[in-house]
Amino acid sequence: MQLTRIFDLLPRYAEQFGDKPDVVAAKENGQWRGYSLTEYRRAADEISYALIKLGVQPGDRIASISNNRPEWNFLDIGMMQVGAIHIPIYPTISEDEYRYILTHAEVKYVFISSDEIYRRISPVVAEVPFIQEVFRFTSHTGLRTLNDLREIGRNHPDPDELEKRKTAITTDDVATIIYTSGTTGKPKGVMLTHQNMISNFKAVSYIPTFGVEGRALSFLPLCHVYERTINYMYHYLGISIYYAENIGTIGENIKEINPDMMCAVPRVIEKLFDKIMSAGHKLKGVKRSVFYWAVNLADHYDPTGHNSTWYLFRLHIADKLVLSKWRQALGGKFKIVVSGGAAITPRLIRIFRAAGIPIYEGYGLTETAPIIATTSSDPNGFKVGTVGPPVKNTQVRIADDGEILVKGPQVMKGYYNEPELTRLAIDEEGWFHTGDVGVIEPEGQLRITGRKKEIFKTSLGKYISPEAVENIIITSPVVDNVIVLGENQRFAAALIVPDFEKVKSWCKGKGIKVNTKEEMIERAEVNKLFRHEIDKKNRKLGKTEQIRKFCLLSDEWTVLSGELTPTLKLRRSVVMEKYKETIEKLFNSKGNKLKKHKTEALVTNSTH
Repeated sequence: MQLTRIFDLLPRYAEQFGDKPDVVAAKENGQWRGYSLTEYRRAADEISYALIKLGVQPGDRIASISNNRPEWNFLDIGMMQVGAIHIPIYPTISEDEYRYILTHAEVKYVFISSDEIYRRISPVVAEVPFIQEVFRFTSHTGLRTLNDLREIGRNHPDPDELEKRKTAITTDDVATIIYTSGTTGKPKGVMLTHQNMISNFKAVSYIPTFGVEGRALSFLPLCHVYERTINYMYHYLGISIYYAENIGTIGENIKEINPDMMCAVPRVIEKLFDKIMSAGHKLKGVKRSVFYWAVNLADHYDPTGHNSTWYLFRLHIADKLVLSKWRQALGGKFKIVVSGGAAITPRLIRIFRAAGIPIYEGYGLTETAPIIATTSSDPNGFKVGTVGPPVKNTQVRIADDGEILVKGPQVMKGYYNEPELTRLAIDEEGWFHTGDVGVIEPEGQLRITGRKKEIFKTSLGKYISPEAVENIIITSPVVDNVIVLGENQRFAAALIVPDFEKVKSWCKGKGIKVNTKEEMIERAEVNKLFRHEIDKKNRKLGKTEQIRKFCLLSDEWTVLSGELTPTLKLRRSVVMEKYKETIEKLFNSKGNKLKKHKTEALVTNSTH
């Protein structure tokens, strides 16, 4: 059948794949519970009938604030079938952001998944005049639930009106408004049409090498366009979706369901690799030597296939002794792991691919629904350090100032109620200005080199892309987060948030007693450890990019404390304002003069 609206995925699923018992699945009472296509469609239709009964009109906005769960899909399809616009919101944003989004979008109904979310949004809901009711996905005293809503639908079915509504919806109608978390300023409501998202998941649907027999693990937030679009792709291909319980149970859930595919952000892949390395570090004698030999060998793997016969012979031995155990620890079936949301270090791509765990990398923005380019198994579809060539039907060109411009069917309709911002983002010729800087390789792959607004110039006139430097520094196992600074300064410097668990373990191994994070970062031995780590990373950087001074912070950066967006990107303006005095000391402190070819640490009480 023709697929022109997102909700067409369900009848197409029935036509192509039949009534699978686990279209979507999640843990319920400690057991995996699959929902068949019949159950899925029934739930979506009942929600549609109920929304019609409640008076929801085409174009009305309905918000969800929830973790990933099958019911999220039921609600998503149910509201789109009646022409309502889905506003998915992160469960981890601030009260001010909730207030802004719910008011700006004039949200009529809100669906939440926990008591904690209800506690946080209750004061906001009381201030937003458009909100008529808050529903809970599961039981809650004082709130009606999704099952209550479905009961309304069962008691008031209106198939004629529902069919009329569905028929009136066109492929160019807005299906969702997704508010960008934004590293600066207020969130912007990105209007995405059915066509934007359908064209995008169809464009990448050829990449998975499996189909209806496959399983995917989903744990990145469905409120983010990245995971949501890929979930639609799973529906398009008949791949079953299993929702992880939470970020902390990913490893356990992988072993339980043996997925063929998952999407992740680089930080998750880095954490998985850290666990592997930690396990190897505990080995003794010959076993430890063999482990590190295998890792070093994998680090020299050429993912494009240009490996010598002698190298492949040694890799075969390494696989037998070490690498195959990694695969088994990760379920043993992964055919694709897609990394997105930020740049992943090429080293991890090489090592995991050598271990038979293919990591693909994609690039895009919320405004492009989201995928612009991705690596694949196509000729010239993969090159380390790039995000692959543009996806089907997408044009990419580089502006004179290096900015990446995009034109294609996935480019948003615009920013909701922000015509001026829309005009700034999409020029008269239809090119969307990404704000990212990059180059196109001779073979056609796109290489991202930084953010246009984040690139700064030192007082010596040298340009530095802080994100590129940060991506190298953060590969250190003892670094949890970092921001690189140096605009109008003589050199680049950094604020570093240590991985306190790793540093604590290191201190214990060295017999260093520390009770608090503050004590930890003030120890000379710890600062010497970080100087050594930064010196190692500096060897991979150009002279002007090298970090000459750094400061360790005792704060941990989180979404709730404001330093990170819900997609774990740095809010640079927030960090720079919060540590304004520390930064000033970093560049101007007496007694800590810059010395040639030496990295120095600034020890300061940097708790906020």
